[in-house]
Amino acid sequence: MSEQHRDRTDQSLIALRRILRATELYSRSLAQSAGLTPAQLRVLQITAARDGSATPKELAVQMGVSQATVTTLVDRLVARNYAVRVRSETDRRQTNIILTESGQMAVQTAPDALQQRYVQAFEKLKDWEQAQLLASLERVAAMLNADDIDASPVLTTGEIKGHRAH
Repeated sequence: MSEQHRDRTDQSLIALRRILRATELYSRSLAQSAGLTPAQLRVLQITAARDGSATPKELAVQMGVSQATVTTLVDRLVARNYAVRVRSETDRRQTNIILTESGQMAVQTAPDALQQRYVQAFEKLKDWEQAQLLASLERVAAMLNADDIDASPVLTTGEIKGHRAH
């Protein structure tokens, strides 16, 4: 292996560690200031954007995660009085997630989300740069055997359940 190749390998690992560290620091900041994980905050944000009410299915689709993941997130939000579950008046089989006053306050006072900074910077890129970056990130995910991991467009750290090592 050439010296240049080793340097690039090390530089790529350093860049990955920086990304993971930024995600970890944001998660800690959010946990300290709002007592939430990034995924829990995203549930609150999506629900708030839908006039304070959303179905678990809507949340799962928008976040790109399973309904089981949403159920776990909502369970924690309900336990902390950030949201409540209410049966739909139009379809009794359906449950709506509704923000409480505490949930609305948490959305308003949460620190600037790391993913929001990323989205703003990404959307400023030219189309070809976005495509190139997306292809590179998908390639990195594949290299890490992360293709099958249930993931949302929310940056988070911690234990990933239901993932088999390849």
